[in-house]
Amino acid sequence: MMSNKIVVLGIGNLLLSDEGVGIKIIQDLTNNYEFPKEVEIVDGGVGSFALLPYIESAEKLLVIDAILGGKPPGTIYKFKDKEIPIQVFEKISLHEISFGDILNLAKLRGKYPTSLVIIGIEPKSLEIGLELSEVIKKNYNNLLKEVLLQLEEWGIKPIPKF
Repeated sequence: MMSNKIVVLGIGNLLLSDEGVGIKIIQDLTNNYEFPKEVEIVDGGVGSFALLPYIESAEKLLVIDAILGGKPPGTIYKFKDKEIPIQVFEKISLHEISFGDILNLAKLRGKYPTSLVIIGIEPKSLEIGLELSEVIKKNYNNLLKEVLLQLEEWGIKPIPKF
């Protein structure tokens, strides 16, 4: 296992409007930035056990998703390590298996990241649709900035492609 590996994992469903925001961030990172080889950018889709190898190989794991935290739509959340409320794992997943279940499995197997950060945004719409709602579009760049700032905190400075 590479002890300095950083995995940036976006989860969500692009077909459910704001629920796809984590995937859109991953697409932007992939299309617009070059990363050092120890950083893996992963489109985690709607989650599932397929994410386990990425989680277990990560020294540091950054997760991006829509989070139903009960605050106004567009609110950006950031939770680190021990500060992550257990409810976040329930609210992070509108997916078939909860993300918390997958993390717990990694923990049980003794392959848990030394650092876990979750960055998310309160969705406005989870209706069927490919477009983000206006309030999420308006806060999208702030969400992306939070992700880039977290990577910077971990010593990673992605190089813009243009």
